[in-house]
Amino acid sequence: MKKNIKIGVVCLARKTFDYEAAKEIYDRKKIELRKIQEVTWEIVEDLVIEVDESIEAGKYLASKDLDGIMIISGTFHLGHLALTIDKYVRKPILLWAFKELPYDGGKIRLNSVCGINLNASNLYKAGNDQFVCWVSDDIYKDWIEAVRIKSILNNAHVGIAGYRADGFFNLSVSDLSTFANTGILIDHYELADLYKDGVKEPECEETKKCVHECFDCSGINETQAEKVAYLADAMEQFMNKNKLDALAIRCWPEFASTYGVSPCAAMSLLGAKDYILGCEGDVEGTLSILACKAVADEPPFLADLSQVNFEEDYALMWHCGVAAYSLWDQKSNRSLDTYFAGGKGVTAGFVLKEGTVTIVRIDTARGKTRLFLQTGEALSMEKQLTGTYAKVRFNKPVKEVLDIVTSTGVAHHVAMIYGDHSEKFRLYAKMMGFEIIE
Repeated sequence: MKKNIKIGVVCLARKTFDYEAAKEIYDRKKIELRKIQEVTWEIVEDLVIEVDESIEAGKYLASKDLDGIMIISGTFHLGHLALTIDKYVRKPILLWAFKELPYDGGKIRLNSVCGINLNASNLYKAGNDQFVCWVSDDIYKDWIEAVRIKSILNNAHVGIAGYRADGFFNLSVSDLSTFANTGILIDHYELADLYKDGVKEPECEETKKCVHECFDCSGINETQAEKVAYLADAMEQFMNKNKLDALAIRCWPEFASTYGVSPCAAMSLLGAKDYILGCEGDVEGTLSILACKAVADEPPFLADLSQVNFEEDYALMWHCGVAAYSLWDQKSNRSLDTYFAGGKGVTAGFVLKEGTVTIVRIDTARGKTRLFLQTGEALSMEKQLTGTYAKVRFNKPVKEVLDIVTSTGVAHHVAMIYGDHSEKFRLYAKMMGFEIIE
């Protein structure tokens, strides 16, 4: 289930235009808005026409702890109104204009497009970049989902266990820069914190059963299978106890030697239960998959762009075996394997299912936070490797995608989700002032 968000709605008008027709349209839109799930609507019921009404509306909406606000230009209106509301609310804004009505006696009836032009110019010149313009009789649902991404990140409790993986300097973050850019303070834990408190044996039986039912375990021994189940339950208990929405884990080099197996397979189990866990201490990669969770109906996958085939125009989006087992293609053998860390690197192994995918990464470099964004199709393929992976053909040549990644220094982990969510992420990046790389 998606995180519930709270959005305010207000409709501006002026009596020199057909404000009564605007009110009729607004009343119909309020009914449509209230049918949208996982949104609490705080709606100013009457048209806002005068400045004192905008002050009252602004104070009312400011008291509701909103995640965003729709300012509708029902007709053209005074320039004071949107600025006054913004003064009180200070949240991402959708400037929404209805399509113009048929002319009545040669007179323009709404002139609402000019209204959002006025508001956009005023807000821009006042230094506000958190607005988006929309001219349509339809509700802009992608903007709602962008607000959801921003809300889930702004309110998230995120941790890191250990540090980034050895040598992965490009995954490093500054805690205070991350806080400044996203509002998130990163809490630090030791690797042993994930499993030291343990779980009682009876509590682990159901997860042990799941391990054997979900995976072919012929490539590991029973002790390793038990350790996977125990670790999955212990990490779930740890995240719940600490109220963590997401956790980046330094999963190598020392995890397997200190605990006995790597955490990859346990992370696959937890991913299928909607827990957000990032590999190799990659904080921004973890934030990226958390952002994906805000809009997707299925678990996200943190992947490497591991292989490119210029002749057949595809890339292999691979990682060492952490994808949620629910992303399985239903055809390949879904196994647990030990192919690194001296036989202790217990990982999930299967091909991910086919379908449209969106590739995202929140990534900071040279003092700027950027959003890398691509779309494509995950294609059918035979299982030929260990780990979890998908063969992806992007919506532009793979050579061009690789050139974009390498020329802009985007880190080597990206989040992948099913469906085309690109417009939602473009809108989110605009709200945040992030540069978009695509």
